[in-house]
Amino acid sequence: MSRFSSDWSARREQKAFLALADGTVIRGRSCGAAADRLGEVVFNTGMTGYEEILTDPSYSGQLVAMTMPEIGNTGFNREDRESAAIHATGLLVREMNAPSNWRSEETLTEALTRWDVPALAGLDTRALTLKLREGGTQKAFLCATGSVSPEEAVAKARAWAGLDGQDYASKVSTPEAYAWPADVPADAPRVAVLDYGVKRNTLRLLAGQGFRVTVLPAKTPAEEVLRLQPAGVMLSNGPADPAALDYAIATIRGLLGKVPIMGICLGHQLLGLALGGKTCRLKFGHHGCNHPVMDLKTGTVEITSQNHNYVVAADSLDPAAAEITHVSLNDRTVEGLAAKRHPAISLQYHPEAAPGPHDAGPAFGRFRSLMR
Repeated sequence: MSRFSSDWSARREQKAFLALADGTVIRGRSCGAAADRLGEVVFNTGMTGYEEILTDPSYSGQLVAMTMPEIGNTGFNREDRESAAIHATGLLVREMNAPSNWRSEETLTEALTRWDVPALAGLDTRALTLKLREGGTQKAFLCATGSVSPEEAVAKARAWAGLDGQDYASKVSTPEAYAWPADVPADAPRVAVLDYGVKRNTLRLLAGQGFRVTVLPAKTPAEEVLRLQPAGVMLSNGPADPAALDYAIATIRGLLGKVPIMGICLGHQLLGLALGGKTCRLKFGHHGCNHPVMDLKTGTVEITSQNHNYVVAADSLDPAAAEITHVSLNDRTVEGLAAKRHPAISLQYHPEAAPGPHDAGPAFGRFRSLMR
C-alpha cells in the first residue's frame, strides 16, 4: 500500500505544489527534502530504473515526472547509482511507496532528503504528461515548503532562465582527473573520457572492453588530452544545452583526426557541432527506456534508453563531413553520426543503459574496432 494518500480532500490540504510557467498549479504531498526548486519539467516513460535516473548527471536542472505510477518499491542502494549523488532537481510521482526489496539500503524518501532534493507525490502524472506532450516542456517551480504563494511560484517559473544557452556540464563534471578503478593490465590501451556528466556504467563497460580509463574534467583542452596518448577518446553524456559548450566544441575539433572518438548523448551533439552542424530543441524531449532506433546501414532496430531535450538538426549537417547512421523511429530525429574524414562516431541514445535495455551494448565493441 502507498505510504502517501492520493485522496483528493487530503491533497487539497497540502501546502506542497508544482507551479508551471503557463499558470497551472498542481498540488501534491511532499515526499522528499523540505526545499523549493526551479527546473524544467520532463516526463520519463521508463517502468523501472528511478535510481539510475535520479543519479544520472544528465538530469541536472530537470524535474522528472515518472509515468510509472508506483515509485519507490525497490528503495535506494549504492550499487545502482550512476554517480555519487542525486542530480535531478526534483521528482514528481503518482504514488511514493515503501520499499519491499532485499537490495534496498534506504527508502527513496530518505535518499532524496539526504541529498536535499524535493519530491511531490499524489500528482496526476498522466494529466501532467499529456500537458507536456501537447504543449511542450515547461519551466516550473516545485514548492515543498509552502514558503511562497502559487502566484509567486508561477512568476518565479516564468522568470527563470531555463536550460537554453546554459552550461550545466561544467557544474556536474569532475573537478580533477581520475582513473576508473578496474582490474585492467597496466599495458592496456587507455581511453580518455571527457566528463560532461558521465554515468558510471559507461566507465564499467569501457573497463569491460579491456581499456584503462582516465576521466577528465569537461574543460580539459585538446593538447592536454593528447598528452595522455590515449587510444581513443569518449565524449560523455551530460545535461542542458550543447550549444553553450564552446570550450568542448573547440576541444573536439582539436582532437578530430588525431585520435578515434566516440560520443554519447551530449557527446554526440557536441560532435555534431564540431563537424559544423547545429542543434535544436525538441518539443518535449526523449526520456525513457523504450525508444526504437534504426541503424540505417543494417536496417536493424534497437530499443534504447534516452534522455535528451536537444538534437542535431539533420539539415544542418554537411554530407561531406558527417553521415547520419541512426534515426529515431518515433520522430525521425538524428540518433547516430559518423564523421566522413575522421575516425569518429556518436550515438544520441545510451548504449551503457542501466538497468536496460541492452540492445545497444555492442556499440562499445564498435568503438574498440574504430581504434584498431
